[in-house]
Amino acid sequence: MLEIVTLGEDVLRRRAEPVKVFDAALRLLVDDMFDSLAQERGVGLAAPQVGVSQRLFIVDIEGGEKGVFINPEIIETSMEQTPYEEGCLSIPGIWHDVVRPQRITMQAQDVTGKFFTVKADGMFARVLQHEYDHLNGTLFIDRLNEQDKKKVLDAYEKKQKPRKRAR
Repeated sequence: MLEIVTLGEDVLRRRAEPVKVFDAALRLLVDDMFDSLAQERGVGLAAPQVGVSQRLFIVDIEGGEKGVFINPEIIETSMEQTPYEEGCLSIPGIWHDVVRPQRITMQAQDVTGKFFTVKADGMFARVLQHEYDHLNGTLFIDRLNEQDKKKVLDAYEKKQKPRKRAR
């Protein structure tokens, strides 16, 4: 199990480095990320979220798509935008509507370094975009207007403060 880093960790705000070596260590990292994602019951996890500044994320949508995306690039987005409530394992307990393109086309590499292209829509497209943002140091809260971002950050900080015991 890998520890998931939370809001405030520098690695979440840095642009991740490209993956250059496709070896057993990379496959082990990917396997460990899938184990951590399953434990946390999430749908996607980016390497920076486990403290690794590499351009890599995984997706595992229950009853849907599952995959590894290394050195991904979004090469096309739809004009149609849709709002949907998002959360993040690195900002636990916080959810907010985020507007994103409904459909995207992404090019990436698999764990062997082989390139592939995927067209995604709906939830799959949203998860790909959310995880891709992590590789660029962007969190879903950065896509909110200033007022909503402040509300979300205030709620997060309130949840993080230890509760005082009643005497």
